[in-house]
Amino acid sequence: MQRSCIAAKLRGMNLELLIQNTSFFKGLDDDHRRELARICSVAHVKKKEYLFHEGEQGNDMFLLIDGNIQLHKNTEDGREVVIRVIKPGEVFAEVVLFERDRYPVSARAVTHADVLVFPKAGVHRLLAEEGFRNDFIALLMAKQRYLAEHIQELTTTDVECRFFTFLRAQYGEKERIHTPLSKKDIAAAIGTTPESLSRLIQRLTEDEIIDWQGKEIRILSNPWDWLG
Repeated sequence: MQRSCIAAKLRGMNLELLIQNTSFFKGLDDDHRRELARICSVAHVKKKEYLFHEGEQGNDMFLLIDGNIQLHKNTEDGREVVIRVIKPGEVFAEVVLFERDRYPVSARAVTHADVLVFPKAGVHRLLAEEGFRNDFIALLMAKQRYLAEHIQELTTTDVECRFFTFLRAQYGEKERIHTPLSKKDIAAAIGTTPESLSRLIQRLTEDEIIDWQGKEIRILSNPWDWLG
């Protein structure tokens, strides 16, 4: 794995502000966010480059600043199973802080991406402080609830609903969406096959609900109202 760490001052990034604006860290007080900003660094990951591989020693937790990162596992027969597509503002690989010494999935950049890197050793030093530890554990519990709801969504809703829910979560309720993700990536992210997604797109196109040309999706008939 190769990734280039770039000093924050060279990239003009306010690390504390980036952390503050991330929903995952909203529950931390100002002092704790400043402490996190002191221990992290910025990494730039090129398109198709791996941030880490499944089974690799888990030394860092990450916050995606820009771009998209795909998390996937490899099956015994060599297939890739996409777990999720990380969007800007999301924290990932926090599992190595407590549960595992090695990354349970691989992380590959779908586009050029910038991430904040939080070293495991540095976070563990902060967790030795009771106030920080209590705040941080509360954040992890909130994320676990979100993931449980996401799994339920994948198993109880139909493909069309999952498709539009994914678009809204990734890009907001827009009439024109520019996506760097391939149809294969989107199919994996919503828990379906590329063939099923292709059939869905064909039907939505024929019904004049969407128009998908290249990397641009035009929403022709508002689906957001019935998503709830």
